[in-house]
Amino acid sequence: MLQLPRLKAVAGALLGAAALTISLNAQADTRLTYKSASAGTAYYQMGVELAESIKQGTDGAMTLTLEESQGSVQNVMEVMARPGNYVFTAPPGLVSKARESSGPFEKRQSPRFQDIRALFPIPSLTMHFVVSGEQDVVSLEDLAGKHLLIGQGSFGAREAARYLDLFGLTDKVDVDNADVGSAPDALKNGQIDAYATASSFPAPNVIETAASHAVGLVSFSESQVEQTGATPQVIPAGTYAGIDQDVLTTSLPVVAYATTAMDDDTAYTLTRTFWERREAMAKTSPWWGGIRPQMLANLEGKLHPGALRYYDEAGIEVPEALR
Repeated sequence: MLQLPRLKAVAGALLGAAALTISLNAQADTRLTYKSASAGTAYYQMGVELAESIKQGTDGAMTLTLEESQGSVQNVMEVMARPGNYVFTAPPGLVSKARESSGPFEKRQSPRFQDIRALFPIPSLTMHFVVSGEQDVVSLEDLAGKHLLIGQGSFGAREAARYLDLFGLTDKVDVDNADVGSAPDALKNGQIDAYATASSFPAPNVIETAASHAVGLVSFSESQVEQTGATPQVIPAGTYAGIDQDVLTTSLPVVAYATTAMDDDTAYTLTRTFWERREAMAKTSPWWGGIRPQMLANLEGKLHPGALRYYDEAGIEVPEALR
């Protein structure tokens, strides 16, 4: 018969083993919520692809549950009430506004906005001006005299209108505010001469248009990009059928974020798996191919400590301001 001290030791060891098993099981089934955009959009599809890739890359130990969103402002607002494993997408500038309590966050302030931390970049919103015709690239000035559909209410519509005003084209272009979803058919049918759209590239609606109609893309000069104040973006030659030259345009960086409520190991694993799986994702969805570590330079604020640990281990250069 075991003596009492020996019995206590055995019981303690069993309890310790049970606790370790529970801990390992908890770590082996990490669940995160991922909030990006509404269903049917390119960014929602990216979320589907990212969730599947993270699941595969962690052998099922980490799962992302997608939630629909009405946009980046909502994504940031929900930081106020979400628990630790909340991942969301937003432009860096919008997150800076939340920290500063400005713009859409002026009347809805929260100290939790200070806890937002970046993980990794995702495909940027890239401006496309698609113009009917045989030329690979055209200049912004070539839009003069054309019927241009820009849509309404979207980032792309706002940027297109801003550029027309900035470069003195507002009164020289016949602007159409119809739904940009109708643009490919309208251009092919000759109802419009051009349309503007913002999406990660290759953009599905531009692929559709270029596959069945001769089109060119507006390529900005470096000076024009600088005047817009936006982030420069090169759409490589061959991205779209018939366009065999690089196109210089503008973009809005988009980033995956978490908060300091997410533990460092979870942020590390998520970030590491994203980068390790990026090339595999790019083979089936080319928009992931444009993601490069150099895009960290577009971030504002701080990286999550877990993400920073991965970048340092991988030897990826991190701007000092992000540390």
